[in-house]
Amino acid sequence: MPDLTVQLNAVFKAYDIRAITPDPLSPEAVCAIGAGAGKFLKDESAEDLPTIVVGRDMRLTSPDLAEALIDGLLRAGVRVADIGLCDTPMVPWATKHLRAAGGIQVTASHNPPEYNGLKVCRTLGRPVGEGTGLETIRLHAMQGPGELGTGNGATRMSLDLWDDYTKHVLAFMHPGLIDGSKQITLAIDGSNGMAGTCVPKLFAGVSGLTLHAINMENATGHFAHPPNPLLPEVIAVVGEHVRQTGAAAGMCFDGDADRCMIVDEHGNAVGCDLVTAWLAPRFLRDNPGAAIAYDLRSSKAVHEAVTRAGGVPVRSRVGHVFMKKAMADNGAVFGGELSGHFYFRDNGNCDSGAMAFACLASALVDLGDTPFSEAIAPLRAGRSQSGEINFNVEDKQAAMDRLVAAYPDADTDTLDGVTVDCGDWWCNARASNTEPLLRLNLEAADSDRVDALVGEVSPLLGDRVEGH
Repeated sequence: MPDLTVQLNAVFKAYDIRAITPDPLSPEAVCAIGAGAGKFLKDESAEDLPTIVVGRDMRLTSPDLAEALIDGLLRAGVRVADIGLCDTPMVPWATKHLRAAGGIQVTASHNPPEYNGLKVCRTLGRPVGEGTGLETIRLHAMQGPGELGTGNGATRMSLDLWDDYTKHVLAFMHPGLIDGSKQITLAIDGSNGMAGTCVPKLFAGVSGLTLHAINMENATGHFAHPPNPLLPEVIAVVGEHVRQTGAAAGMCFDGDADRCMIVDEHGNAVGCDLVTAWLAPRFLRDNPGAAIAYDLRSSKAVHEAVTRAGGVPVRSRVGHVFMKKAMADNGAVFGGELSGHFYFRDNGNCDSGAMAFACLASALVDLGDTPFSEAIAPLRAGRSQSGEINFNVEDKQAAMDRLVAAYPDADTDTLDGVTVDCGDWWCNARASNTEPLLRLNLEAADSDRVDALVGEVSPLLGDRVEGH
């Protein structure tokens, strides 16, 4: 089946399956992937007829792809629990909730509308990526669904889990907001994604929460802006909405609602590393001495805030697979990435935009009359960051070696790419998994110093990509 083989080779990425649909991500390819995933998860399970959870996002192609996925899973001889339209974090939660062998969400996250894909997890919601099973699923899928069994005994059930999921999410919400004894007004941008479904379902009963919402329509196949709050022009939309409404802060979700980013009362974006540093003491109050995980691109403000609060700071490689492992290995109670993913021990170490929203609303209401910008200001003091800057370079390792050689007295580590710490400034350069790019993040005392150091480091790394 050469056509199917070509399609499958094109759609598997490092952490998930994602491509333009229907070519190369066709229903036939998704059926084969479903059969391959079913075999992989069944082989891992002690049950003869394990359960696999299936959910889907709001993209116009998702219903057909979900049907193709379920067809493939049934052919592999598993029981399918179809939970329907949901945010991506609901699938790993449901996998744990139902004691299922795994789960799969049909989604393309923040990609444009012509894309779709699959995110796979195993038992207890643990991620499946390259090195943790995704390559095995690909090999199984290459056999085609007809070679993986006839699905004898396989069954399908449709489940509505929203009541139980709501109880779980609201465990992260301030009780005063739930009963209305505390009040807060927030602006949110749903990015025409799954927040348009999950936010009304999860938070409709929160009496103290007033929401000024935009871009919540999610069944049109159209995005008013790219569903990616990392883009400055995207987060600026909710920033303007905050200024217009006088809200205490604003949040923007990505397409599948596993990420949530925030702006202050002036509409200015607040880096997710600073949000992690701000929220960390809140988690450590109830979990003294616990670990807090963060990705190594984060400001040193995170390490310092966690240490001050009596916690154990844990640096992680970038990416949800590595963050979840760092959470599990260190018993971390909370974690955050610059990309807007926030992770929770009490959510099986998985990330959730809705739970991050609940935590942020709760922390904001506890500020009382103190504006959010004032609460964050001490974490910004004496620090400026470059943001992520990309460089074109064919030999990425040679470029990183040049960076290390240029600063022989610095402390260096190779946890993810190379980090060079010169005391009063530091930088990290790490390789892209998919492109001939190096990604630089640099922090120093002020913006002038950052600009000067970026100018000093750049020639070592390659050709700076336009616009960065």
